[in-house]
Amino acid sequence: MWFRRDLRLSDHPALGAAVASAQEVVPLFVIDPRLWDGAGQARRRYLVDSLGHLNASMDGALVVRRGDPVHVVAAVTRETAASTVHVSADFGPYGAARDRAVENALADTGVDLVRSGSPYAVSPGRVRKGDGTPYRVYSPFYRAWASHGWRAPATTPASIPWATGVPSDAIPTADRHPPDAQVSQPQTSPPQLPGAGEEAAWARWQHFRETALDDYADDRNRPDLDGSSRLSVHLKYGELHPRTLLAELGDSKAHEVFRKELAWREFYADVLHHLPDTGSNYLRPEFARMPYDGGPQADQRLEAWQHGRTGYPVVDAGMRQLLAEGWMHNRVRMIVASFLVKDLHLEWQVGARWFMRHLVDGDIATNSHGWQWTAGCGTDASPYYRIFNPITQGLRFDPDGDYVRRYVPELRHLDGPAVHEPWNVADGYAADYPERIVDHAAERVESLARYALIKKE
Repeated sequence: MWFRRDLRLSDHPALGAAVASAQEVVPLFVIDPRLWDGAGQARRRYLVDSLGHLNASMDGALVVRRGDPVHVVAAVTRETAASTVHVSADFGPYGAARDRAVENALADTGVDLVRSGSPYAVSPGRVRKGDGTPYRVYSPFYRAWASHGWRAPATTPASIPWATGVPSDAIPTADRHPPDAQVSQPQTSPPQLPGAGEEAAWARWQHFRETALDDYADDRNRPDLDGSSRLSVHLKYGELHPRTLLAELGDSKAHEVFRKELAWREFYADVLHHLPDTGSNYLRPEFARMPYDGGPQADQRLEAWQHGRTGYPVVDAGMRQLLAEGWMHNRVRMIVASFLVKDLHLEWQVGARWFMRHLVDGDIATNSHGWQWTAGCGTDASPYYRIFNPITQGLRFDPDGDYVRRYVPELRHLDGPAVHEPWNVADGYAADYPERIVDHAAERVESLARYALIKKE
């Protein structure tokens, strides 16, 4: 059983298939340098913690190897005389190509790669229009996805005959940096991460279900409240399956809104499955022709954005939350993304790469297409002329300023909503808080002018 984005034992079709087909199961996880070396410290730390919990749940039987999966999986298969290799299907561009290469290598030795289940309630490619083409707009996708439905959670094997004595590398230390110095972290202290592992995932789901789910429709956009599920990291690593969550949802408005949020994750995975190039390129290529900024000033502004020093409190709070926790509230993700693309006039890929380096829940489909939605160039995109005002967004979704004060200590002396406009407070502006790096009103006009150029073309 080759574990990847499915670090759990319950509701696991591939694991069930492995147990049903053999007298012993070798649990394998491969530290893939291509994925490990490009990840930031927060993502590596979380993965290490999750692997530790997975290993404990199987009484130390987990086999960890480092290297190219094409070679490693074949080698472990030979060492253990395994007859089959079981996996959950991977639909990401890299994961799908990797699995095809592993499948071909195994086939040369007469071993089958067996795919069962996936990280999604409905696997990408299953939901299509009546003419067989994929969906490009979320709302009709959601209706078809909900109509298609999903299986009930898979039964967890009563006992699993783990193979023992198979040589294993040590689980790597999370602070191991790759040779590329560009991946080093800007913060001086490590991010404070949520608890990892299947047990922690269940605990978070139960806490959210009992305390916040019924108010989710109203509170999910409020970063100052504990109104979001914070399950994205557990879904990213497969410590909990979305099918498990869907099975426990009812028909109330709040439950329906949460179900729709799970569907957004599946929609973006479906789009990326059909258009794998959109993980890094424009879905609407005409936006690549828009003028974007470059040079020393653009670099300085990017650095200010990355480190939460733009002079716009809600933007800075979000970017500092990202560095402090490896996570950012979804409403704030949209605000900071709009600011980068439409106030700083930088391409969305610049921000997407920064997010993928630092987000513990970084997922290429959700991240890339979420950025393209905000940038106006993606599937079912927000219109480009919808330019978030970082001041009014802060006042609307953090009305008392609690979110900003939590992450921007320079402004904690300001009361209530004044924290969102510190420059308007008489004798109250913090000397150590930066001046605004751009004027939003002027940059909004400039952004619309650049959009008009490509519309004219």
